[in-house]
Amino acid sequence: MDLRVLRSFVAVAEERSFTHAAERLHIAQPPLSRQIQQLEREIGAQLIDRSARPLQLTTVGQLVYEQARQILGRVNDMREMVARVVHTEKRRITMAYVSTVLHARLPDIIRDFRIRAPNVDLSLVELVTIDQITALKEGRIDLGWGRLRLQDDAIQRIVLREEKLIAAVPEKYTYQEERDFISLSELTAYPLIVFPRYPRPSYADQVLTLFHDHGLDPHIGHEASELQSAISLVAAEEGISIVPESVRRWPMDGVRYLELAEDASSPIILSYRKGDNSPELVAIAEAIASMYSIWDYEIPEAILTLARR
Repeated sequence: MDLRVLRSFVAVAEERSFTHAAERLHIAQPPLSRQIQQLEREIGAQLIDRSARPLQLTTVGQLVYEQARQILGRVNDMREMVARVVHTEKRRITMAYVSTVLHARLPDIIRDFRIRAPNVDLSLVELVTIDQITALKEGRIDLGWGRLRLQDDAIQRIVLREEKLIAAVPEKYTYQEERDFISLSELTAYPLIVFPRYPRPSYADQVLTLFHDHGLDPHIGHEASELQSAISLVAAEEGISIVPESVRRWPMDGVRYLELAEDASSPIILSYRKGDNSPELVAIAEAIASMYSIWDYEIPEAILTLARR
């Protein structure tokens, strides 16, 4: 679809007049009319009610107008972004993360990284772990923060730490006694809220494997798209969910967090392309080492090796 024709249609839609639109576009009216007719043929429907004064958009025309404005806006945004990159000496890095890692103090590491690399343009995108691997290989991202142990010869993985898993339960659920822990077998009495289950494999597979490894078969009540949705469903008393311990730092009314009687954890994994020796990767390693030292976490040897480069 020709962007020039979309701009012409938007001008007609906003001016409600072919004459005024032609003046705005600095073109003659006949070619403008032909452009709109060309677009209508391409769409397969009339976009403008030419019998109305001023001109009115048809139902299809209104839909095309809204979409055309968004498309043209995104094109302008792209041009501005490209112009900034072309005219700046700043380096760029794109990091992807899964939502559960964002809760696990990732913002603190990002702030430290920005201090260490003030001349680097940092972009953040949310991607599930399996999509991060593809994006790394295609060069769309430079680093990935995930939770799944996915093997790929082109990708280097560092397990930063194992984060304990806990149970998120509705406050109003009753138990045999008031305590701060609960067993997996007790949790099977309630619907399980998992997230996200697709694409596979996913964090949900880790949780289901945890139950299955203990000979338990939980009933899945809901499949949430992300962590916040799962916690909201718990607050609505729709079931329970197994979540990383760092979620405690983001309390929600109606939700209670209990320790699991069984040992259970989920890894936090940093992934990047093999052979990456960029200063940005070194700065990330330095930020991780610095913050882990402050939090009294064990610093992986691989991170210390990167930070020494």
